Amino acid sequence: MNAAISARSTLWLCASTLLAPLITTAGEAPADAIMLRPDQLEWIDNPRVPGLGLARILGDEKESGPYTYRVRFPAGRVVQAHTHPDDRTYTVISGTWYVGWGDRYDPAKLSALPAGSLYTEPATVPHFVATPDGEAIVQVTGTGPTRADFVDPAHAPKQ
Repeated sequence: MNAAISARSTLWLCASTLLAPLITTAGEAPADAIMLRPDQLEWIDNPRVPGLGLARILGDEKESGPYTYRVRFPAGRVVQAHTHPDDRTYTVISGTWYVGWGDRYDPAKLSALPAGSLYTEPATVPHFVATPDGEAIVQVTGTGPTRADFVDPAHAPKQ
């Protein structure tokens, strides 16, 4: 009986020693993982659309490959009809964000998306957004390079 317990103990010790590098203990993130709390985001002025905040999370939307960033829209903001060359996924993080589709801004076509909402947007589909009720933050995910092409070039932000 002692020999059986000793053999089991030795087997357990060997197995745990071999498996230890494969097991991540609680609280340890893999070296290539990204974890960000909201207070760790670095907000900058959006270089493509002045007046909006931008916090890059993953990748660079100007380069080839996946990207994720957040955009802060101030209260009362309207972004006129525009398109993007890539498929995108939007998640509303806070506030209520309004989106509509078409070649011209039309408040009657806006759909309200409260915090927690998600929608997808196919490439090159004209759309417009607004934040009439207050500030909203959305997270955008796509594959770059990307840009905003305004349907009416006169609506493109002056940079």
